[in-house]
Amino acid sequence: MSPTPASRRKASSHLPSPSVAAVPLTASTSPMPPALALYQQIKDHISRKIQDGSWPPGHRLPSEHELVAQFGISRMTVNRALRELTEQGRVVRVAGVGSFVAEEKPQSTLLQIANLASEIRQRGHDYRCEVLVVERISASLEVAAALDLRLGDSVFHSLCVHLEDGVPVQLEDRYVNPRVVPDFGAQDFSLQQPSEYLVRNVPFDQVEHVVDAVLPTAEQAERLAMVPTQPCLLLTRRTWTRGVPVTVVRCLHPASRYRLGSRFRADGNPVFG
Repeated sequence: MSPTPASRRKASSHLPSPSVAAVPLTASTSPMPPALALYQQIKDHISRKIQDGSWPPGHRLPSEHELVAQFGISRMTVNRALRELTEQGRVVRVAGVGSFVAEEKPQSTLLQIANLASEIRQRGHDYRCEVLVVERISASLEVAAALDLRLGDSVFHSLCVHLEDGVPVQLEDRYVNPRVVPDFGAQDFSLQQPSEYLVRNVPFDQVEHVVDAVLPTAEQAERLAMVPTQPCLLLTRRTWTRGVPVTVVRCLHPASRYRLGSRFRADGNPVFG
């Protein structure tokens, strides 16, 4: 006898639903990460050699032709890998000569006012400061607010380029409160840079540091001998003495040539030396 509709409904209620059928998860069914792009594999290979010390700073990399033959890939792929490593500051490419492991980017502290000249000379490199402007101007709204002055008040302004082995590493754009440092504009900054003069002659008790990633203006890029599309690190510093602002300075660094960092103990006190 054939089953009644009710018995058919009862029997079907015990059948597993196709939408919740269990499928064992095996290695063959788990999602697999996509393979690295070929250019990324070349970047990783070169980066590992640099990281483990096999290729120290100044080491000449295999030529594009050698990398093409070694990995069996196109020259365009190799070129992209080297170009990105160059943009990241890990490799230096010299036209007609080859590619070399870049020197480690210098690091300047964020927890103290660093003496850039001393840092560069301690690395055994040549330091030079080009003072482009020393003038007295009317404070813009931004500068007046930073120095707790009124709009249009007179302030000192200086502009300098700092160079390491002839290569610009910092553009220093500084404004100084003349009420605190009345003799700033009369100094001979060929003997000591503006920041050295201020540290030695104006005691400060507070420092504020703010770091931003920015693109340089066309004028800034020209002064730093860099491409305007390459990023920079902008360190803005303010100092105070007894609650009165002394100076506000914007230090612009090409990101491929410099880095900013700090080291401190668990109690928050900086570690120097």
